[in-house]
Amino acid sequence: MIEPVALADFFTVFFTAALVILCGGLYALLFAYARVKDTPRLMPLAYLSYAGLAVSALVLAHAAHLFDSAFWTLVVGLMLAGYLVAPHGIWHLCVGTHGDEDHAAPEPESPRLV
Repeated sequence: MIEPVALADFFTVFFTAALVILCGGLYALLFAYARVKDTPRLMPLAYLSYAGLAVSALVLAHAAHLFDSAFWTLVVGLMLAGYLVAPHGIWHLCVGTHGDEDHAAPEPESPRLV
C-alpha cells in the first residue's frame, strides 16, 4: 500500500504536479508548432520541455512515495515513455491522414434564386 504524502512533502507534490502539466503542455505545443511551421530549431526547446517534464514527474513520484511500489514505478516509466513518443505517432498519423488534402479555402457558393 502507498504511504500518504507527508505534510512536509505537500508543497513539493503540488509544485511538481503543476510543473508536469506545464512542461507537458509546452512540449506538445513546441513539438506541434515546430512541425507545422517547419522550424526545426524549435525541436531542441521541445525536448528541453520534455526533460523538464521527466524531472518533474520523477520528483513527484519520489515525493508521493510511488517508487515504493513496482506497479507505480512501471506506471511512471510507461507514462514518460508514452509521452515522449506519442507526439511523433500523432504527427505521422495526421500527415498520413491529411497529407494529400488540398488546404485551399473553398469558393463560396453563388446565391440561388428560388
